[in-house]
Formats: sequence, structure tokens, C-alpha cells
Amino acid sequence: MTPSGNTILITGGGSGIGRALAHRLHDAGNHIIIAGRRLDALHEAAEGRERIAVVELDIADPASIAALARRVVADHPALNILVNNAGVMRFEAVDAARDLGDAEEMITTNLLGPIRLTDALVGHLSGQPNAAIVNVTSGLAFVPRTDAPTYSATKAAIHSYTVSLRHRLAGRVEVVELAPPGVQTDLTPGQASRDGYQPLDEFADEVISLWSQPAEILVERVRPLRHAEASGQFDQVLDRVNPALN
Repeated sequence: MTPSGNTILITGGGSGIGRALAHRLHDAGNHIIIAGRRLDALHEAAEGRERIAVVELDIADPASIAALARRVVADHPALNILVNNAGVMRFEAVDAARDLGDAEEMITTNLLGPIRLTDALVGHLSGQPNAAIVNVTSGLAFVPRTDAPTYSATKAAIHSYTVSLRHRLAGRVEVVELAPPGVQTDLTPGQASRDGYQPLDEFADEVISLWSQPAEILVERVRPLRHAEASGQFDQVLDRVNPALN
């Protein structure tokens, strides 16, 4: 991906990783569109930055996705990069029957949402110069947290979907996977100050330094998870990710 001169749509751009990347990509000389449900957070993220536009999106609603795609293509015809970042994470106990509402929400938001939005924009992106789709997964796509099984599974599914997209869109749209480690954000309660998680600014700076890498953007902290199986260390890494198993 080229580091500047792009028009980039980032879902979940009002907070966390999405907001941090929006600001850095804006500073690098790109036009940014941030999308999400909370307009107050989006406007706060865009404040004072004339090349950041705001658009409302409920990534769990197919009608909202279709409306956003129409609006963005009409208002920002130079759009050439989509960053599928929006997501939710819920912890779950799987040792007894439970209300599956949280699991269904994660599947709808984390898996169906990016698939639907990509489908809505892939035709437009295919005709753009320097086009790219960036799917934000997780180190947990490769080594799951067993107290977040559905979340981990949705990220594993998006990893697989990204591989397929990359193969099918080769030569037309670059497809990149960005797999974060645990990052200090508000994704889950207390995570913004959780020991052992990578500070958000440090993570975002490292991602920007790797922005032009093909296929995968992997900060150093996520590499042990990404390569756990290939290195023969899967069981050991699984135990580190899930210390209660020991």
C-alpha cells in the first residue's frame, strides 16, 4: 500500500485502534473517512482535522452498510482503501448452556459485517489505483483465548476469508491482514490499562512503520501467536495465552 495520497475508509474509527490509525494516516497525507455508530465519538476524533470525514454506520445492519457504501462512493469517489476494523469482544463461559446473544452479536459484527461491507465496495475498489482492503484480525485468530471462544473464532474466520480475498483479487486489489496483539484499548472492561498489553500509541506507531508491508502487518508482539503452530510452539503459547489451563 502507498503510505500517502489515498482516500481511506476506516470502520470503528471513533475510538481505539481505528481512531489511532485514522490520525496517523491523516498526518501522513491521506484523506480519511471514519465510520461507526457513535457520531459524538466520530466528531471528536475528527475535530480539527479537515481531511477527516464522518459517516454513521451500524456494521451489524445490512441496510446501514448498503447506505454507507452508496454515500461514500458518491461523496468520496477517490476511495481506494477500506480498513475493516470495527469489532466487539465478549467473554463467555462454555461449560453450561447460556444465552447466545453475545456470540451472535460477535459473529454479526466481526464476521458478517466485514464480509458485507467488502462485498458492497469491492466493485468500486477494483477500479481504483493503488486499491487495498485491510482486514483487522487478532493474534487470537491463531491462538485462541478459551474464555473468548466466539471472538477468537470470528477472527480466525476473517483470517481465512482474507487469504481467499487476496488470492481472488490479486492484480486488482491488494488485500492485507493486520493482526494486533493485546492492545490497551476499551475493547473489553479494564483493557485500556491492562498490564502486559501493548500501549495503543506504541502499537499504532509500529503499524504505520509497517504500512507498506505486503499480505500481513505484524507488530513484534503478535509474532509468537501468528507463528505458534508453524514453530511447533502452539501448546506452549496456548498455555501462555490461557494461564488458567496450567
